[in-house]
Amino acid sequence: MIGKLKGVVDLVREDHLILDVQGVGYLVHCSARTLESLPRGGEKVALFIETHVREDMIRLYGFASEAEQEWFRLLQGVQGVGAKTALAVLSTLRPADLSQAVALGDKAAIARAPGIGPRSATRIITELKDKAPAAAMGSFAPAAISSGVGAGAGESGAIADAISALTNLGYGLAQAHAAVAVASREAGEEAKAETLIRLGLKELAK
Repeated sequence: MIGKLKGVVDLVREDHLILDVQGVGYLVHCSARTLESLPRGGEKVALFIETHVREDMIRLYGFASEAEQEWFRLLQGVQGVGAKTALAVLSTLRPADLSQAVALGDKAAIARAPGIGPRSATRIITELKDKAPAAAMGSFAPAAISSGVGAGAGESGAIADAISALTNLGYGLAQAHAAVAVASREAGEEAKAETLIRLGLKELAK
């Protein structure tokens, strides 16, 4: 089973790319956001891979980060959501935005994705609210796709530290994530962990 591919971008199309790995061209389906972030043709890239095997075909799906891949898996566990719809959601929302939307119950944000109506958005929130934090912890760190290496600390570190601190205080992951999401929106992108923790606690006390 293929878990990750490193190669050279050969060709990029609307919903997939051809990745040249030592002379072998792999057709990999990706979200629009991942495709838009790819380097130019001829440059190296690393993608996490999800392999779907059926009787009549083998299809590869590529992701810029493990968080995006985990969301792809989680979304398909929701009734009525297949691979195509999951990619549509990830094309509309970054993993961090999707994590926040699920944690806060923001149906309107999720319903912006093509093929997702109010009912589907509600199902996604209801079925993934308790599962989302497992993927969310890593979803704030944007992937450096061209090198295949995650970004540094920055705001993602502050958010992760704040979530960790709140869970250490006894709050559930879903509660902590939702509170920090609200705190981050209020304090801004440059907020430090201490500020996010303070505002998060304030939110949890409501």
